[in-house]
Amino acid sequence: MKTVFNFCAGPAMLPPAVMQRAQQEFVDWQDSGVSVMEVSHRDKPFMAVAAKAEADLRELMAIPDNYKVLFLAGGGRGQFTAVPLNLLKEGEKADYLITGQWSQSAFDEAKRFRDVAIAGEIDFSQKPIKLPTDIKVRPDAKYLHFCPNETVDGVEMFAEPEVDVPLVADMSSCILSRQIDVSKYGVIYAGAQKNIGPSGLAVVIVRDDLLRDDVTVPAIWDYRLQSSKDSMFNTPPTYSWYLAGLVFEWLKDFGGVAAMEKRNAAKAELLYSAIDRLDLYQNQVDPSCRSRMNVVWQLKDDSLNADFLAEANALGLLALKGHRSVGGMRASMYNAMPLEGTQALVAFLDDFAKRHG
Repeated sequence: MKTVFNFCAGPAMLPPAVMQRAQQEFVDWQDSGVSVMEVSHRDKPFMAVAAKAEADLRELMAIPDNYKVLFLAGGGRGQFTAVPLNLLKEGEKADYLITGQWSQSAFDEAKRFRDVAIAGEIDFSQKPIKLPTDIKVRPDAKYLHFCPNETVDGVEMFAEPEVDVPLVADMSSCILSRQIDVSKYGVIYAGAQKNIGPSGLAVVIVRDDLLRDDVTVPAIWDYRLQSSKDSMFNTPPTYSWYLAGLVFEWLKDFGGVAAMEKRNAAKAELLYSAIDRLDLYQNQVDPSCRSRMNVVWQLKDDSLNADFLAEANALGLLALKGHRSVGGMRASMYNAMPLEGTQALVAFLDDFAKRHG
């Protein structure tokens, strides 16, 4: 079997060690004779899985005791709806920072239900692409929502906006990739399919004082209700939760988030250096906000795109085609992508540029 490196933006590759363990346990989990996906979520064996997954995530992210951790269905998009309904009563306001497609989608969903406004946004017509510097939050806004890493546009914010309202962050594509101070946030949420596990699961970290009983929320997305039921008001996505727990164990064995941050920085530096060095390629994002997780670039000759992708695919460098809305190329290098994958991609960039540059 040839070596394959999967650069898909999501669902993304999982750590091979996790996949191998899941394969071993698939039909006979804990010598029970059944799969973990066939076990009741309310039986003690699965309750132990759930409790350990939460404890490991709390350790990895140093989550303070005054935050609840929820494991919910619906992925990241479900939280686009859940956040405004949980944090805002009818007539209350919130503001959104727009830095790419996903923060725009979160804003578009929130405005269906509540009074939300744009506090600042990137002007993508200007190159290089830079983060907005003028963020204006309304005095009566209840929170500022932002997306620290935009997978489509290849833009990452490495510092939190300095505002006087709670921060709500969609960390679907950067959670656990670098160290953050959770206490700076009111809510952190993440779809699982990039750095946590398979698609369908969402992790929500919410500060206690933001759990409200005076808002109207469908029960399935009610943070207070789900917290009181340990995320088991309904049958949760148990297999995804189990796999997330395995990923957390793997990350702890790797050395935790601090060790992973160093590897992610090295991967990004290696690939961006090649793009900047080789005349055939270009990246249009300012170096101050280039994403470590999703490196976006273009070939200066678009007629070579098809050949580039075909040759990369033949070498086992998969899913490098950029998002349809921006074109070009994209390499998503989440935690599970080893340094060797980035090295193989850079070697191909060099070789392709020599032959076509």
